[in-house]
Amino acid sequence: MHNLQAEHSVPVTVPIDANGALVVQAQETAKTWRLEFKAAAEQGLALFQQSTHLELRQLDEPKVGAVIVDFASNATTHRRKHGGGRGEAVAKAIGLKGQKIWRVLDATAGLGRDAFVLASLGCRVDMIERSPIVAAMLQDGLNRAATDLELSTWLPKKMQLHHGVATELLANWQGIHPDVVYLDPMFPHRKKSAAVKKEMRLFQQLLGPDEDADLLLAPALALAKKRVVVKRPAGAPYLANKKPDVEMAGKANRFDIYLIHTTSE
Repeated sequence: MHNLQAEHSVPVTVPIDANGALVVQAQETAKTWRLEFKAAAEQGLALFQQSTHLELRQLDEPKVGAVIVDFASNATTHRRKHGGGRGEAVAKAIGLKGQKIWRVLDATAGLGRDAFVLASLGCRVDMIERSPIVAAMLQDGLNRAATDLELSTWLPKKMQLHHGVATELLANWQGIHPDVVYLDPMFPHRKKSAAVKKEMRLFQQLLGPDEDADLLLAPALALAKKRVVVKRPAGAPYLANKKPDVEMAGKANRFDIYLIHTTSE
């Protein structure tokens, strides 16, 4: 399981030269997500409140840079416009075809990248994130997207965040049942290589691997109408040791696809 105790010790802080308004904004963020506000945090991980956005920083390693959820970033925009659309691996794994609006429940939302790709292809995506730190960043990204000239026309209708424990929310889902439940649990990286991006490094520090990821599969299979899709590193074991109906292998990752066999359509 995530070490939620350690996570709640990650404070919300502000730049040294922050004005009163920014301090109040940071205190509101801390209150909303039940985190501690610390005016002069100097070391460790912190959720840094800027006037325009929230970012995750490792305060003693300024070189690592900050992690931020930005759905309007150049990289995200490029992927949305030129990333292959429905030809993208995640879209194929989800099974997008035809004009039907697919409902996808992303139970391990993280920074919302895959959710955003699917939403940009027309899916309605509910995202579950249990870390208050990550959920705060994700909600911050959604709020900013809602004020973006282009994204505001469609994104708020397509992406919604639910903060809570995925196993519990899946088992007691109150909304419309999703066509697809998507799982991409954190997996322990065996080596600390330069290839592990700064975001993943900070995330691993913050969250650690999903020790209870295997518990997600059964409630996901019970909830999904069409399929459950699990994203795994190429060499990783199956989730809950359950062999999928279909495997879609890529270079670094693979998608394990569990089809829901219903008697009536």
